[in-house]
Formats: sequence, structure tokens, C-alpha cells
Amino acid sequence: MRAILPGHGLTTIRAGVCAVALCTLAACATRLDPAPIVDATSSNRAYAPAPAVVVAPVADAPAPLAPVPPGYYRVQPGDTLSGIARSNGQNNRDIIAWNNLSDPNHIEVNQLLRVSPTAGGGAAMAASAPMPAPAPASVGAAPALASTDAPTEPAAPAAARSIAFGWPARGPLLGRFDDTHNKGIDIGGAPGEPVRAAANGRVVYAGNGLRGYGNLIIVKSDATFLTAYAHNRDLKVKEGDSVTKGQEIAEMGNSDSNRVMLHFEVRRDGKPVDPLRYLPPQ
Repeated sequence: MRAILPGHGLTTIRAGVCAVALCTLAACATRLDPAPIVDATSSNRAYAPAPAVVVAPVADAPAPLAPVPPGYYRVQPGDTLSGIARSNGQNNRDIIAWNNLSDPNHIEVNQLLRVSPTAGGGAAMAASAPMPAPAPASVGAAPALASTDAPTEPAAPAAARSIAFGWPARGPLLGRFDDTHNKGIDIGGAPGEPVRAAANGRVVYAGNGLRGYGNLIIVKSDATFLTAYAHNRDLKVKEGDSVTKGQEIAEMGNSDSNRVMLHFEVRRDGKPVDPLRYLPPQ
């Protein structure tokens, strides 16, 4: 029997304890614990607040324009000062003076322009919101009426009695005033027949710059009335000329028309009125 030395036995016991400890540590090192389960239900999930929706205020609709006062015109797109003056039987200098325009080449859409003098004849300031003259209505041939004589019409207003209008031409009445399609009357005739001034006045326009009127003459009699003579073959007066009632101012023709005729208008304060109210019976 072999004797166990005290020192040797103690060494053997210590070696065994160390081996057991190392095995335990190795087992702990290789064990993988599962990750903790977290409840991600809606009750526990945090949400960032939705951004606030900003609604831009709706702009107010533009206020409707006020009615155009008598003697004024509201500028429309494409209008020119000279065109507005011609359409209202005026000249550029008067329009500029009545409206105190510092730059005649600059007018604005919806600007109100005075197109006839004040009652006292003085200049008027332009309002901030104006209106353009309407384009002249195209004048075409109208069916001949049964009678060539002007029918009996109501007496002319008292304001017109200061001017004794005369017939600008003699011939059949082809078309009457209706304030929608025909701004005057149409008088038939032959090419070259004389066209005469219906009243004394000054020629404020003579040319063919207004569509639908052909060779046109506009005569201004006073601050209220003007007369227009359209579709002429030849013009015998020019702008600035003074004319007398009955004076030959043009020859009848068919410029910008499909037949020979004189289109004749009377305008009061710039507005077309029925010429038969002011002409004597034929």
C-alpha cells in the first residue's frame, strides 16, 4: 500500500477544484439568453403629433365697378387715347386737358376718362376707375323699307332745338336705328352722290381708322352733339375744318360696306340716339 503524502494530496484536491470552476465558467460563457420581449401594441407606442394644416384665407372677390357716369368712358384692354377720342367725337387735346393727363401715352384699364366737357366747359379730373369706348358696330346692308319717307317721330328734346339738323343725303331709307345692331340710319344712293353736313360744326375726324365705318367724317356741332358720316367714297374735308349746314363734305360710296349707302349717326353726350328724332320730314 502506497502512502499518500500530505502535501501531494492537497495539491491533487486543489487541481480538481480548479477544473470544476473552469467548466462552470465555460458553461456560463456559451449560454445565450433570449432578448426580452417588449410589448409594442398601440397602447404603448408613442406618436408624434400631426403637423397643423394651415388654410390660406380665400381672397375676396373684386368689388363690381360702379356705373359709368354720363360724359365718361371706362378704358378697356387695347384702347388708345386717340381711338377713344375718335369714338366720342373729340380730339386728343381735349381729352388730355379734361383729364389732366401728364402722360397721354399711358392710360390704364378701367380708368375713367371724361369724354365730354363739363356743363361749365371746364376741365375735369380723371376718376381712378375709368371705361373705354365701345368698338363701333359693323354696319351692313339692311333690307329696303316700303317707304322712303321718314315716319313721324316724337318731337326732339328741348335741348336739341338749338340745332336745326338737315338731311345729309337724299335717298331710300335702308336701315333704321335700333341701339343694338345699328347706331344710326342708312340712306341709299348712287356712287359719288353728295354727302352734306347735317349742321354747322368742326371736323374732329376724317379718315378710315374705325373698323366697320370705312371712310368716315365726324363733325362736332357743340358740347352736346356730333354727327358721323360713314362709307364714303371720297372725303372733301379734313380734321380741323369748319363746315356749314348743307355743305358737301364727301361723296357717297361703299367703303367697308357691301352696298352704296351713307351710314349717318347723331350722338348726344357721346351716346348714339335715333337721328329720325332730330331730322325734319323728307
